[in-house]
Amino acid sequence: MVKFFLGILTVQLVTIALFFAVMQTGLANTQMILTIGLLEALFSVLATFWFSALARQRYHNELETLKEEHFKEREKIKVNAERQKSRILSKSQKEILKESRRTQAAANFKIGAAFAGALIFGGIMLYTQFVTFGLLVLTTAGGGLAGYLTRGRQIALARKKNKHRLPPPEKS
Repeated sequence: MVKFFLGILTVQLVTIALFFAVMQTGLANTQMILTIGLLEALFSVLATFWFSALARQRYHNELETLKEEHFKEREKIKVNAERQKSRILSKSQKEILKESRRTQAAANFKIGAAFAGALIFGGIMLYTQFVTFGLLVLTTAGGGLAGYLTRGRQIALARKKNKHRLPPPEKS
């Protein structure tokens, strides 16, 4: 604003000075009046270009400031969205893990009960003199139990391994 005020003041001072110059030479000297008028017109055109350049520079400065503010705001929004996304992802992973453990615990109980029933049935067969059938049932139940325990151990090791690994990068 100060730049514009100084420019307007300068134009006014030059105009007043040229007006007094015309008055000093007299109105009879037409060539001098036209020269001073042309000088005033030239000075007015130069002042117009100067004001235009000042306005353009001010516009570009304000535009850059707005762009920076919008960029910062956009970055802040992106960061907040990423945080929320990671929170939601973490929360959903915890819920999935909790549900998986609960389901696995229920399945473990059912399978344990089935193996216990098979072992009890095998023991009853041995006790009631069906030795071959009882040994067959006991061996089958023991092999199934060993396989189930091995699979459980493999799952636990895989979970422990994945727990320490970073998640894969996401595509944007």
